[in-house]
Amino acid sequence: MVSKDNIENNTSSPLKKRGISYKQQDKIAFMILRGFALAIVLLLGLMIYQLFQASAPAIKEFGFSFIYNDFWNPIEDEFGALPFIYGTLVTSLIAILIAAPVSIAIALFINEYLPKALGNLLGLFVELISAIPSIIFGLWGLYYLAPWVKDSLTPILKSTLGFLPLFSGPSFGIGILTASIILSIMIIPTITSVCREVFKVVPSLQKEAALALGATKFEAIKLAILKPSFSGVMGAVVLGLGRALGETMAVAMVIGNSAEISKSLFGAGATMASVMANEYAEADSEIHLSALCLIGLLLFVVTFFVNFFARSITWKAKMRGKKV
Repeated sequence: MVSKDNIENNTSSPLKKRGISYKQQDKIAFMILRGFALAIVLLLGLMIYQLFQASAPAIKEFGFSFIYNDFWNPIEDEFGALPFIYGTLVTSLIAILIAAPVSIAIALFINEYLPKALGNLLGLFVELISAIPSIIFGLWGLYYLAPWVKDSLTPILKSTLGFLPLFSGPSFGIGILTASIILSIMIIPTITSVCREVFKVVPSLQKEAALALGATKFEAIKLAILKPSFSGVMGAVVLGLGRALGETMAVAMVIGNSAEISKSLFGAGATMASVMANEYAEADSEIHLSALCLIGLLLFVVTFFVNFFARSITWKAKMRGKKV
């Protein structure tokens, strides 16, 4: 039987040749990894501190009213973030409502219905969408998607759902609905990729057992794949939502960039990310720059609470699983 001492004596590790034992190597590796982890936390803390410092004049000037004030006038230095908070939440919510079921369906189709080789090929094409720069999505949305929304989608929505305020008013192609569709297309690869990996982890015995008990293919997917994967699917949706909340250029090109709250999805709007991208370089006053930095801080807070909400759903699902 080979002892640990013999292994240490026969090792050819460069660290061992310098007189460093295995315990010391483990300790060094632990210290390096902990240093990297602390560096990430420190970097996040520095970012928050810098945002607070830059937005301090706006916080002092407007206070809490900055969140619910809907007036944005850089000429008179009067600022309120409500239109941008509204635009960010509405576009991201619509994008998730469109992208989440489509992404889950694509992941299930690739994993469960297609042959493995063909599924991997199709999965590669889906993932390639995430490699397309956002400016390309913006140009495509501006020249192709916006006219389609104006000429084809809007008449259908008005004829069926025109009695709702969300689908009333004129449509010029550029607006909240177009931006939401662009966002949904951009986040589909992220959600699909994560869902595919989550579904692969589910033991094949569960699916086989469901089929052996007489379940149909749909019932087996529902009971043996989707239900145990709920927390993982939620994690995928949160990753997609995180990208939707922070997307800038593509949204800025097709949303209309109007600092107003539009009840109709056909109307123009703006998001927190798009207003920072459009106005930061042209801001000529300290309070204007500070207001934009405060919007960045609010975007961080919104993203934090959305992720915390999703995490709470995941934790509750895990707790229910342990009780069962």
